[in-house]
Amino acid sequence: MPRARRLPTAAGVTRTLCLVSVLAAVGLLPWLSGKDPALTVLRARSAEQEPTREALDAIRRDLGLDAGPLSLLGSWADDLLHGDLGTSWVSGTDVLPSVVAGLQVSLALMGAAFGVAVLLACALVAPVLVRARASAGAWAAMLAAVPEFLLATVALLVCGVWLGWLPTSGWQGPEYLVLPALALGIPAGGLLGRLVADALPAVLDERWVELWRGAGVSRTRVSAAALRRVLPPLVPQFGMVAVGLTGGAVAVETVFAVPGIGRTALGAAKSQDLPLLQGAVLALLLLGLLTGAAAAFTRRRLLGPALRDASLNLPPARPVRTHPAIPLTLFTALAVAIGGGLLRDPYAVHTADRLAASSWSHPLGTDALGRDVLARLGHGAAPTVGTAAVVCLLSLLLALALGFLPGVAAGAADIANALPPVIVGILVAAAAGPGTGGAALAVALISWPPLAAHAAALVQEVRASAFLTAQRAIGASPLWILTRHVLPSVAAPVARHALLRLPGIALALASLGFLGLGAQPPAPEWGLLLDESRAYVERAPWAALAPAVALALLAGLAVSGAAYAQGRKAVKETPVEA
Repeated sequence: MPRARRLPTAAGVTRTLCLVSVLAAVGLLPWLSGKDPALTVLRARSAEQEPTREALDAIRRDLGLDAGPLSLLGSWADDLLHGDLGTSWVSGTDVLPSVVAGLQVSLALMGAAFGVAVLLACALVAPVLVRARASAGAWAAMLAAVPEFLLATVALLVCGVWLGWLPTSGWQGPEYLVLPALALGIPAGGLLGRLVADALPAVLDERWVELWRGAGVSRTRVSAAALRRVLPPLVPQFGMVAVGLTGGAVAVETVFAVPGIGRTALGAAKSQDLPLLQGAVLALLLLGLLTGAAAAFTRRRLLGPALRDASLNLPPARPVRTHPAIPLTLFTALAVAIGGGLLRDPYAVHTADRLAASSWSHPLGTDALGRDVLARLGHGAAPTVGTAAVVCLLSLLLALALGFLPGVAAGAADIANALPPVIVGILVAAAAGPGTGGAALAVALISWPPLAAHAAALVQEVRASAFLTAQRAIGASPLWILTRHVLPSVAAPVARHALLRLPGIALALASLGFLGLGAQPPAPEWGLLLDESRAYVERAPWAALAPAVALALLAGLAVSGAAYAQGRKAVKETPVEA
């Protein structure tokens, strides 16, 4: 019992320290950024004025930058407590009205996207309730794996450019909301549907369902009771889906030129308008924290007073199995495209072949500079997937370390889960500048919580096992037990878990590259390739489709590979009947 009381205390302290650290980093952005804020303000106020020492010193005194970082942080925190977010360095207007206006647009977009997600989740779950089997799991998993920025680009290209059904940019009426809401809501709906569809069959096999049906209870009441049984353990995951909408909104708002808070934050980071960036990031962070709190409150209400202090777990979900030919086919297609591109020069410029269509000399066409798209696609695998492998390894090492400190990890994980990769990427880019290293750091900072939770559960299971009790009884030292028994039992399963997350990490890095926060030109990174092709997508759609298809194949490989691994694990764990 004393240990059970200490863990929540440690989690609370860690949660508070991490939140204070994030707020301090936001408040110290003018000092953390690698550029001189005074020079940025001078360029914004008068581009023709010479950056003399006297002019820069005057601006530093005006902004309070000459007082030092601690004084600057204290002044910013005091203004924040009084509801003052400062003045934009670029426009000279108050930050608060701009943040409020952008937040209203983003909330409207996220509300519409959440409605799309709920409708799609209902459509995916309905067959499971009717046939009592997880028939929607594979489709839901594929929809959930598609990144928002990729779906937004394809929707803009197909529905907006080719078919002309809906407007492709702006925010002037309800019709401008349709494509952004679909691009943002479909992956979220796929994830919600997958969570419920995977859990429902096991619940419908429980004894009480059979008793209710035998007593003549209607199918509608049984389905409603099964959903109520499923929802409480899944509500925290629903909260993370809503947080994902916050991060995905940045990319979707950028693609469709929606004046939301995410696009405002991204524009402020690129222009080094740090007061506006501080206000926008605070608004996004507040959205994430409020979403997590609302998820916790909803779960407590669903459980009721009798179960609020108890843990309610679902029965093990039936694994979504897939044929081994599916991941093998996807991997082969990616390998062929990458191998063919590696044989070509990705930087050779041929201005006479600008935006050329597919041909024998250029199988996937050329970009705006006449560079071979296939070559850039092949050479882009290393900065996309290779960097993801490094991030995956760092997350694995951190998760193994935090697996032995579950109280500390739980508090830090709450803050990490409230920060989508895009938000952390914006902060890192504002402090250190955009680049591959900054993008990798941003993804690594928030990708460890699932692995740490897995490691903590395995550590607890191994420590409670009988063979460790026997080792202690014969006098084995704690170091011997740790290195010879605990770590080997924990490291292998968590490493396999991390490997399954590798494609998802690569997609997160690609999203940062797409937003200009990751690899910089002329690097052939896949997200950057997709971003560069948006400017001429009407004239040369093949340049955008090539990295889009590669990212889609990577997402499909993640889903099918995970499903195949789950199926193999389920077969191994199934007892063989005599």
